[in-house]
Order: sequence, then structure tokens, then C-alpha cells
Amino acid sequence: MAEASPLRYVALGDSQTEGLGDGDDTTGLRGCADRLAERLVLHHPGVLYANLAVRGRLAGQVREGQLAPALALCPDLATVVAGVNDLLRPRFDPDETAAHLEAMFAALTGAGARVATVTFPDIGRLVPLARPLGSRVTALNARIRLAADRHGVALADTARHPVVTDPRLWSEDRLHASPRGHALIAASVAHALGLPGADDSWTRPLPGPGAAPRTVAGELRWANAFLSPWLARRVRGRSSGTDRTAKRPALLPVSPAA
Repeated sequence: MAEASPLRYVALGDSQTEGLGDGDDTTGLRGCADRLAERLVLHHPGVLYANLAVRGRLAGQVREGQLAPALALCPDLATVVAGVNDLLRPRFDPDETAAHLEAMFAALTGAGARVATVTFPDIGRLVPLARPLGSRVTALNARIRLAADRHGVALADTARHPVVTDPRLWSEDRLHASPRGHALIAASVAHALGLPGADDSWTRPLPGPGAAPRTVAGELRWANAFLSPWLARRVRGRSSGTDRTAKRPALLPVSPAA
């Protein structure tokens, strides 16, 4: 009897899927998609994994630059996570952003792939200056839920669980998950997909004392270190992903986590 072909997993998205906040550009990025692939290989020996994500990409750019290469890899499983960069733009349109996501859901599921996605936490709970964006997050999440339901996409509805805004799950810039946060995202998607051993433990509050209260001095340091460079890129019309390409464009074997 011929051996079954190895499972092929392709990740599409922006910086979260690329892995920012979990490692660095010198030592290498890990991230939630890598962590999900490491979980997959425990139950699908020989799994092949590609990560097409590039930081800074808008949902339309993910669709334009990553969907065709993803389809060419004939994935059995795909994750599509994008939209946060759209939320931060002045002319954000939730219908337009969701339409790009839904087009990717439709194309990938139509090609026979199992697809998974996530909803997003209210970033205003992480960045006080971003509190006016709360309604945008709510609007986009509502559309993601509807699109996922229409196309049979597995949804890790992280937005419904307060734990996802615990500061311990976020890196210093407050826009990218920390290693612990990336592990939680991977666990949430594994649970949504019904992987063996996955459960809802990721939804529970983190144990131990919470993060230290924020101070005015700390907020000023954060603004100088992260907000100012971000604004400067916007003024210059540049993105953190300018001139960058996918970190793992080909399907390659996955090693279990050490």
C-alpha cells in the first residue's frame, strides 16, 4: 500500500504570522505559525510547512502577493491572519478588509484546503492611545466571524476571551505577541482545528501575579521607542515590510519543538 502524502501546511498573513515578537531577525523568528506546525508534526509525521507572511502587509496585499503562491503549493491546511495593519490606517474600511479575507477563504477552501483564522483583541486595552479603534476591531471581528461561517473556516475566536489582552502575552511594542502570546495563538488555532491534545485551556486567565501597573514615564518611553518610528514610516509612506520577502516560501519539513 502506498504511503499517504505528508500534510502540507501554508501560512498567509502579516507580522504576527511571520513571528515578530518571538525571536528576532538575528537569531530567527518562531511565531504562532511555526508553533502550530510543530504541533502538527506530532500527529502528522513528515508534515511540510511554508510561511508566506510578510510584516506590514495589509489584507489586500496579503491577498495579492500570497494567495496565488499559496494555492500553487496545494495546501491541505492554511491559516489566514491579516487585518490589524488595515485597522491602523486612517481610511480603514471593515467591509473592504473583510472582503479580501473572505476571498482568500473562498479560494483556499475551494481548492480543498482546511482553513483557519482568528479574531483580534481590542488593542485599546493594550495601547491607551488606540482606544478609539475599539469600534473598528469590533466591526472587523464581526465580519470575520460571518465569513468564516460561510466558508467552513475554523475560527479561533480569541477576541471573546479577556486573557488575550493580558500584557504578559505581548511584546514591548504592544502590537506583536510575546513568545508566550504566540504559543497561546497556536494553541487557540489547534483547538479550533480539533487537533489531538488541544483544548480550551488557552482561554483561562494566566496564573501568577499580573504585569506591573504602567507609569507615565513608561508610557513616554514606549511612545519614543515604538510609536514615533511607526509614525515616521507612515509619513514617509514606508512599511516595516518594505523590501522584505517571505521567510519560508517553500514547503519544508518541520522538526518537533525541543
